[in-house]
Amino acid sequence: MAIFNNIRMLLLASWLGMAIFFSAAVAPSAFRVLRTFDVPDANEIAGTIVSRTLAIVNISGFILSLILLITAFALKKSYGRRSFTFQIIFLLMVAITTGVGEWVIAARMRGLRAAMGLAIDHVPVDDPNRLVFAALHGYSVAALGTAIMAAALAILVMALVPRKADRTPTR
Repeated sequence: MAIFNNIRMLLLASWLGMAIFFSAAVAPSAFRVLRTFDVPDANEIAGTIVSRTLAIVNISGFILSLILLITAFALKKSYGRRSFTFQIIFLLMVAITTGVGEWVIAARMRGLRAAMGLAIDHVPVDDPNRLVFAALHGYSVAALGTAIMAAALAILVMALVPRKADRTPTR
């Protein structure tokens, strides 16, 4: 069962790396590069790239966390009660925050972009739709940040908390 658990940790660590790379490199770089070259509608183009990439991060995080939740129950007997409970809590947090991030927050942002009728670069900064869009962007960042922290904690719990099978009485 240790190999099975290691595979679970590897999958979650891979998603975590992807989410961190997206947050730290892809999203800011898309905006910075397009603005540097003074591309017309740079924010609109960068936002489209980031939105599509974020959808991959969110949907894969949601699906992976559901798979890991299901497989956690297959390993339940290998873990102590606290370790198992914390794994479930952290994986549920990943599932909920990535799901809400994609199918609630990002969906509303896409709707607002469509309702604005113009590229976001041409919408006044005090436009009510743009203000709501900016607030939703903050929620999106918070949702992904929460998913990232929960995934890291889940990996720590999987890796560091002794499993029941490892606890042998000493004589």
